[in-house]
Amino acid sequence: MTSRIPRDSRLRLVRPRPLAAAPTAVNQRRPRRPAPRPPEGTPAPAVLARMARSGLADAARVALWADGALGPGRDGAGSDGNGTLSDESAALAAADLGLTVAQVRADWDTARLAGLVEVHGDSARPGWRLRAWDRDDSAVLRGWVALFDAWSLAFPEPGDREPAAVAEVVSAMPQVLSFLQLSAGPVPVEQLLDLLEQRVTELRTERCEIPYGPQPEPVEEPEAANTQDAPLAPLLDWALRALASVGALTYGDGQATLTPLGNWAVWVKLEQICVAAQSPAGNIEVAAEEMLRGCAQLRPNAARAEYRAWLAARPVGSAVTELLDAARGDDALLRGLAFEALRVVGAPAEPDVRSVADEPTLRPYALLWLAEHDGIDPEDAHEVLTRQEATWLWVDTAAAVADHGEAPMLVRHLESALQPTVPQLLDEVRAVGHPRTVQVLVALAAAHPDPALAKAVRRAAFQVHTGG
Repeated sequence: MTSRIPRDSRLRLVRPRPLAAAPTAVNQRRPRRPAPRPPEGTPAPAVLARMARSGLADAARVALWADGALGPGRDGAGSDGNGTLSDESAALAAADLGLTVAQVRADWDTARLAGLVEVHGDSARPGWRLRAWDRDDSAVLRGWVALFDAWSLAFPEPGDREPAAVAEVVSAMPQVLSFLQLSAGPVPVEQLLDLLEQRVTELRTERCEIPYGPQPEPVEEPEAANTQDAPLAPLLDWALRALASVGALTYGDGQATLTPLGNWAVWVKLEQICVAAQSPAGNIEVAAEEMLRGCAQLRPNAARAEYRAWLAARPVGSAVTELLDAARGDDALLRGLAFEALRVVGAPAEPDVRSVADEPTLRPYALLWLAEHDGIDPEDAHEVLTRQEATWLWVDTAAAVADHGEAPMLVRHLESALQPTVPQLLDEVRAVGHPRTVQVLVALAAAHPDPALAKAVRRAAFQVHTGG
């Protein structure tokens, strides 16, 4: 038997298409079934948010310290330029907060994975989730889910294990978590190990194929042999400890149990729940952010009709200001929808859109809006963006898909990248410094069916997280 893993390390992408088409992909979803109720006994969202705030309290504390000491215009020491705290900054934080340097670095890493901190070059600033920390339960829960998604980066993996074996266990853990969720109670580790071994065997079988015609006896590669012969118990132990470190489960006495937060998060992923769309009939009277959420699952024509009705009910100036404020938020999907609504506004919005073209978060959207307003064909508007701006927009759109779309949609989003190969895309994505880079790469690695490509993307996510 031969492996399906491609030997061409370039991992070429297929059919590149203009990036301008990417933001519209999120709106092209088929209507979903109504979201089911969570299992009986699941805490209310407010209670879950309190649990998440408690679990992330140390990370939020370091993030707030970074806001005061490392933000633009401050005199404090910054990061070392690759996302990790410099020695000077870590020592300063430890002294200010009464922690050890190791504790500061661990809390900093957690804050980055949860989206509480955004690192830009040699300075750090709070993420939008931190800004909404005390008033928005959904932002808190999304931050915790982002940390949950990145569990494999939150706890050091065994250094004596083959990377391929680690990748197999990471790919198999969703089934283990699903079993824990369905069991609704403690599960012996031996039982989880049996399940993990079965799933890893299935993954290895799926990667193999039987060629047609006479074939020479395959020569097993040493790494593959070591991977298949290596026991999985130490890697299961690592995975359970990593998930326990992010608060998804408790692990001890030879058994594992999902926490209420972990149980809820696994159920959410199993049910593929998105942000609930508000009825179009109630969108006219609400604020811009709520209106955009209500239009998120509408088809483009229906959404534009809602934008027109919402705009007709308020002065243009205040409406444009409200839409731009919504675009500055944490949700990339709302950012794209806000500029779709501004397209409906047209010429009256031009001065305000032009005024935000220097804001890094809004610049690619503003430049595309202005290009189309100036008469450039929407299919060609992406040419006004630099390569870096286009890559930033690709990551931002991928974040919207990861938060609100389905796995196949995220895989298809690869086709909209300008870069001709995956390695080139990963290099430029890492360089662009988008605050959601790690979360996007983790989601893409989990979604992509090609084990080799998923492994490369997961490695890139780890390198971005560690500053490598």
